[in-house]
Amino acid sequence: MPEPDTAHQTDLALLLAAAERAGEIARQYWRQDPVAWEKDAGAGPVSEADLAVNAFLEDNLRGTRPDYGWLSEESEADPSRLDAEFCFIIDPIDGTRAFIDGQQGFSHSLAIAQGERIVAAVVHLPVMGLTYAAQADGPATLNGAPIGPSDAAIAGASVLTYRAATEPQHWVGGIAPPFRREFRPSLAWRLCLASEGRFDAALSLRAAWEWDIAAGALIAERAGAAVSDIHGAAMRFNSPRALVPGLVVAGPRLHAELLAALATGPVSPHHRTE
Repeated sequence: MPEPDTAHQTDLALLLAAAERAGEIARQYWRQDPVAWEKDAGAGPVSEADLAVNAFLEDNLRGTRPDYGWLSEESEADPSRLDAEFCFIIDPIDGTRAFIDGQQGFSHSLAIAQGERIVAAVVHLPVMGLTYAAQADGPATLNGAPIGPSDAAIAGASVLTYRAATEPQHWVGGIAPPFRREFRPSLAWRLCLASEGRFDAALSLRAAWEWDIAAGALIAERAGAAVSDIHGAAMRFNSPRALVPGLVVAGPRLHAELLAALATGPVSPHHRTE
């Protein structure tokens, strides 16, 4: 049996190859008016491209690692994943609404958990030619080059979050901190952008689905960012509900300042305002 580092490297190579092929499939549908519809219970849109990418990934990844569990936004729940030592955590297309609209900022988010911890991760934006990757005990990279977060303080920081997160009731004293709000359609990409310092933080007060953030969380951690839920606790993955109570991802100084300023718990992941 290979040593753990070797196994993680092999898993990362598997994810990188699968993400590249997923991008090729998605581009066949992008700006081609793909069939799309809304999921039940306000869970957002899905398209034929999401399902095609998901089918490829499940066949390819599970075919290669049949003993790994499977958790994907576009697959039926499989409780057996909770008993597996390793589990794939997949969002075939993160930013589906942007994809349907013909925007470039959608991604494929692929991760592998060992127990509750992510050990290999890839976030790939095929149209933009961006591939973020990390493995346990290794660096985080963008297109092969190491990345790291900024050292910004909260005043004037650029924070990737949705509009409602700046409402006063979420903040101590009823006043949002003096940061500059930005937005990108893919949550996985937002974590990566904070990881590389192009933006100073990624913040969500909403409970987040694991498939949206698993890969980005490891990439941010290995880049040197501080990564937690909105209570400051470490994120745990492959959980029964597949939810994390919000997220704060930033350089260590800004991360601490954001946590200190927060005054609210997470709201439902289905509550979508942007």
